[in-house]
Amino acid sequence: MDDVLNRLRERARARRARVVLPETGDARTMAARAQLEAEGLCEVAWVEDPARHPRLPDVAALLHRRRAHKGLSEAAARELAMQPLMFGAGLVALGDADCGVSGAANATADVIRAGLFCLGTAEAIPLVSSMFLMVRGQEVLSFADCGVVPDPDEQQLVHIAAATAHNHRLFTGQPAQVAFLSFSTHGSAKHAMVDKMRGAAERFRHACPDVPSDGELQFDAAYVPAVAERKCPESPLRGRANVFVFPDLDAGNLAYKLTERLAGFQAFGPLLQGLQKPWLDLSRGCTAEDIVGVAVIASAMLG
Repeated sequence: MDDVLNRLRERARARRARVVLPETGDARTMAARAQLEAEGLCEVAWVEDPARHPRLPDVAALLHRRRAHKGLSEAAARELAMQPLMFGAGLVALGDADCGVSGAANATADVIRAGLFCLGTAEAIPLVSSMFLMVRGQEVLSFADCGVVPDPDEQQLVHIAAATAHNHRLFTGQPAQVAFLSFSTHGSAKHAMVDKMRGAAERFRHACPDVPSDGELQFDAAYVPAVAERKCPESPLRGRANVFVFPDLDAGNLAYKLTERLAGFQAFGPLLQGLQKPWLDLSRGCTAEDIVGVAVIASAMLG
C-alpha cells in the first residue's frame, strides 16, 4: 500500500474517531464497516433505523432550529430527521460522531444538502466545494473543484484553493504548492476565462501569501519542471505544483477521471470541504475499500 495511505491509516488507528456511515443498507458500506472495525481504524456509528433511535428528537430539533426561518415546521423536521443522510449529519452536528461518510447510494447533491442543513459552512471558508486526493506510489496530488461548484468566480476559486491547500497539508504533511490552471501560461493567450484564473491567482496571493502559488498556468508548466523552465522560468512553483485548481467543473471532473483511468492514480473523493465538520462524499461507483479510505481521510481532517 502507498506510504501516504499507510500514514493516514496509522493516524486514524491512533485517533479512533467516531465515523458515521448512514447508508446501512448498502452492501459495500457493510463490508467497509467490517474492515474499519477489524483493523481498528475508527469506531463506526451504525444506525439501522433512525425512526427508532433515541436521538431522533434531538436531530429533529436541530433541523427545526436551523431551518425554521426557511419555513420548516417541527413535523416536517421530524420527517426529515428520519432520512438516513440527515440523521447521520445530525449525529455529527450533535457531537455523537466526529465525522461522516456517505454517497455510495446517494447523489452528491443529497449529501451536500444534509451537510448544509445540519452542519452549515465553516466560518473561515464559507463555500462548500470538493477536492480529490490523487495517489500513485509516493506521489500525491490534490485536484479541485471536481464535484460541486460548476463555474466558480474569482473569489470562489480563492476559497476552493485555500481549502484544498489546507487539506493537502493535513493529508500529506507536505507544504501545498498551488497552481491555477488555464489553457494559457502567463498571458500566452487572451480570453475572459484566462482573465478569471489570473485574477483568482492574484487574489489568492494576497489572501494566502505564505502559500507558494502561481497562475494562470497550463498544466505542463505547473507540473513538469523542464516545461516550466521554458514557459515560465520566473514561476515560484518551478513546475512542482501539487495542488491544482481547475477553472470549472467540466475541466476538474474530466481531469481527475483521465488521471485515474489513464495514469494509474487512485482517486479519493469527492471530499467535501467548507463545512463545519468533516462530512465526506463518495462516488456511487465506489468500492468497500474506497469507503474505508475516505473514512480514514475524514479522520485526518479532524487535525
